[in-house]
Amino acid sequence: MTVRSILDAKGHEILSVEPDAKLSAAIKLLGERKIGAVLVMSQGRMEGILSERDIVRVLGERGAGVLDEPVSAVMTRKVVSCRQSDTVSALMEVMTTGKFRHLPVVEDGQVVGLISIGDIVKRRVQDYEHEQEALRDYIKTA
Repeated sequence: MTVRSILDAKGHEILSVEPDAKLSAAIKLLGERKIGAVLVMSQGRMEGILSERDIVRVLGERGAGVLDEPVSAVMTRKVVSCRQSDTVSALMEVMTTGKFRHLPVVEDGQVVGLISIGDIVKRRVQDYEHEQEALRDYIKTA
């Protein structure tokens, strides 16, 4: 199973904020869309990623005054990404090792999607359910 198969089912929508957007606006977007991370992009180029963990960390360090600061002051700048041809098992290892839950999908220098650990778990559960059904059908006909 590849990243491409997950994106084909999920869609390629990419939510992003500008680096100079206020952190409070980005938090509002995360809450409204019920998502855990948003890409930080400028003129179609990925500058970073802002996750719930980034927000909690900076709030704990600097307090509520950070809400008026730009996203660029809080975001993760060194973004690990993947490609559509990458396997889900490889992604699971990368996410576990890196201790993050979101990976931008990049092809030829362009962001084409965003994969979350939730997307991966959902797909794995679907695959197991299909496998169990196939095994049940096999046993019934044996």
